[in-house]
Amino acid sequence: MQKATKLSHVFILIVFVACLVWAHTQDISQYEKLKDPQIRKMPDKVKMLVVEKKGDPNVVAGMAFSTLFSTFFEQPGVKMAPPRARWLNAPADPRNEWMGLYALPLPESVETLRSQVEGVKIDYWDYGEVAEILHIGAYSEETPTIEKLFAFIAEQGYEIAGPHEEEYLRGPESGTDTSKYMTIIRYQVRKR
Repeated sequence: MQKATKLSHVFILIVFVACLVWAHTQDISQYEKLKDPQIRKMPDKVKMLVVEKKGDPNVVAGMAFSTLFSTFFEQPGVKMAPPRARWLNAPADPRNEWMGLYALPLPESVETLRSQVEGVKIDYWDYGEVAEILHIGAYSEETPTIEKLFAFIAEQGYEIAGPHEEEYLRGPESGTDTSKYMTIIRYQVRKR
């Protein structure tokens, strides 16, 4: 049992280092245009590896992403992409009641998981038209960015048609300086 625990910790450390290397080698200049909100079309269905966790993201996200990454890297032919998360009932409910879906995009070639891990599944996320904006800084400081996105959605004659979603371009793996975090905030939208 102790040997299995040590191996799982080593594996998680390897996954964390891989994410750190990935984050620092990515050209994120392509996302600069998202400093201003945009509406764009995304594929209608995107295959995702998903872990569902209930609770304050500050408490449960680390566990969710650890489970997600360890399962993800067991799959053949996968390439690292920025992780994503959706909250189905935020911000209406208290944070400790938020239902989070933590995910990584999967290639269509992955049809089944190599190992069955409780709470991990393959799912498809709907997209279509989305409104999105780039937030630079701490997660706790997202509110003005979200408000800017909401105003843009209304000005363009759209309404929100899906849950709050975040795509993490740069986060805790880049160190303790939260001013360098980069998050795409996204909502599915439809014309009013």
